[in-house]
Amino acid sequence: MTQVLVLLLAALIGVVAGSRAMTAPAVVAWGALLGWIDVGDKWSEWIAHPITVTVLTIFMLAELVTDQLPKTPSRKVPAQFIARVITGAFAGAVIGSAFFHTFSATGAGVIGAVLGTLGGAELRKRLAAANNGNDRPGAFTEDAIAVGGGFLVAFLVSLI
Repeated sequence: MTQVLVLLLAALIGVVAGSRAMTAPAVVAWGALLGWIDVGDKWSEWIAHPITVTVLTIFMLAELVTDQLPKTPSRKVPAQFIARVITGAFAGAVIGSAFFHTFSATGAGVIGAVLGTLGGAELRKRLAAANNGNDRPGAFTEDAIAVGGGFLVAFLVSLI
């Protein structure tokens, strides 16, 4: 049962990465720092270091700002898509490491990232259409879901 929950949470953090690539690593870093994700004496222990958390938080905040810019490319272009898959895999692996399920959780993170990338793009497109082409409300909604959902996933790891 534990492995199923770990894989589900790894997939969900992948969905977060599909929405906002740098949010997933940042929230798992915060989760590790806060003790929600047990990375002690594991390969992922470095993620809980305050410098790592700070750098990833800065990257996350920068992404939240740059996502609002009109010149930001689609999340579905190869470079953006690959970045989301990589960060989803990494964040999933960190969650999995807490339970010695790194490999399978990495795969779950990849699957979640693909689903989050494609689903997030569709959601954003529909929200823009519902707002007469105005993308900003959809972007802010997606930001809130990604950050809030990411922290929720990180917290839920502590309940397993």
